[in-house]
Amino acid sequence: MELKIVGGDLAKAKTPCLILGVYDKHKLSAPAQAVDRATDGAIAKLLRKGDLDGGKGWLMTYDMPGIVAERLLLLGLGKRKECDRGTLAKALGKAFARLGEARVPQALLALPEGLDDYAGVRAAALKATAAAYRYEQTKAPKDDAPVLLKRLDLWVDKPRRDAAERALTHADAIGHGVALARELGNLPGNICTPTYLAERAMGLAGEYDALTTDILDEDAMAELSMGALLSVSRGSRQPAKLIVMRYNGAADQDKPVVLVGKGLTFDAGGISIKPAADMDEMKYDMAGGASVFGAVLAAVRMRLPINLIGVVPASENLPDGEANKPGDVVTSMSGQTIEILNTDAEGRLILCDALSYVERFEPAVVLDMATLTGACIIALGKHPSGLFTADDKLAKEVADAGEAADDKVWRMPLWEDYQQQLDSNFADMANIGGREAGAVTAACFLSRFTKAYPWAHLDIAGTAWVSGKEKGATGRPVPLLSEFLIRRSGVKTGE
Repeated sequence: MELKIVGGDLAKAKTPCLILGVYDKHKLSAPAQAVDRATDGAIAKLLRKGDLDGGKGWLMTYDMPGIVAERLLLLGLGKRKECDRGTLAKALGKAFARLGEARVPQALLALPEGLDDYAGVRAAALKATAAAYRYEQTKAPKDDAPVLLKRLDLWVDKPRRDAAERALTHADAIGHGVALARELGNLPGNICTPTYLAERAMGLAGEYDALTTDILDEDAMAELSMGALLSVSRGSRQPAKLIVMRYNGAADQDKPVVLVGKGLTFDAGGISIKPAADMDEMKYDMAGGASVFGAVLAAVRMRLPINLIGVVPASENLPDGEANKPGDVVTSMSGQTIEILNTDAEGRLILCDALSYVERFEPAVVLDMATLTGACIIALGKHPSGLFTADDKLAKEVADAGEAADDKVWRMPLWEDYQQQLDSNFADMANIGGREAGAVTAACFLSRFTKAYPWAHLDIAGTAWVSGKEKGATGRPVPLLSEFLIRRSGVKTGE
């Protein structure tokens, strides 16, 4: 996918398709007005026929007089006062889909006024990178499949060019990170195993000099007494891996940001086996780990001045003679014992040892991401990720990053009141807290292993995957994590 900032006279721009914004009641965006003058009012005349009257949808026309572009795609943006980055992104999704159907791989987008700053350019470019992705590793594309977008030029007024160029650089990097997270999440469990993830991490280190990767095998984890993590992998023939990726973009003495992602490459539920319906989707139970891969890749490609460590505990959770049984008690790396009441609550078992492990890095902050609970989907649906932290300042920092990246979160309670639901007669804690507030008690469980550093947990069970006919990985929360890292690094974004 090629992205480029351009300027000059839009009427003279040579492109297969020029995309212009139109508001409701046929009000033209500023760039559209300029092009309309070059066409001697032909655009306004066309709109008066009634198309795009409500400012929604699109209209494509050919051979418009007075301009060089082969096609003109007029894109409805709704009411001018209500047009924001989210509106633009949704409208562009329709526009890029139309280009794919028309087999047009290249276009020029003239961003409407007010959305041609850093945030607007980045949102548009990220939508373009999403349109350039299609899963094909285990499936040949159909002959009549829509053409993927290969190049998007973005027209921006000269005074805003510096911010736009930064936005494009960041969007390209984040887009690569999102695509990587989507690809890993979409791969089947017989390909994307813990060993495969480890090999991909080593491959990234070989590709980028600023990145180093260490892989801990089960023997190394046993020496560290990671009894919780290893108890999950006992039911699988695939050995567990603890993947540690390090990017040093700042001074050695600067404390790192640590990202920890659940890497369950397939989750059958273990002895507490899941229902058969839709179990195929449990290949995406490693989406938290995939988002760590994506965020690390984005940071490396942006060359952010920050120290970053990505940690992915990777395993499968399957039923077997050696698998965890309800009632088993395991000892975590922290020394705390855990009674396993439900073997399908395994993500927290592999995460808790990883969260104990990262203490050695003396982190500035730790964020963990996991498709942890169906309860979070019941609570919040599939629009925001669930945010859990006792740190008000960190909660605002994460929420603000999510808002800016259009990758929203909603803060959930993490009160001490809920901790008693994890009481056990036979261990220091149980791995589940009953039916009530399942997402909250899961986060409470993790909080017991994070006392040494500032910490927040993101439950992405509802946001990392789309079910139904269009099922597939979304790449979330890579945009949020990338924005969080940009802000933490102090990199300038606007003018």
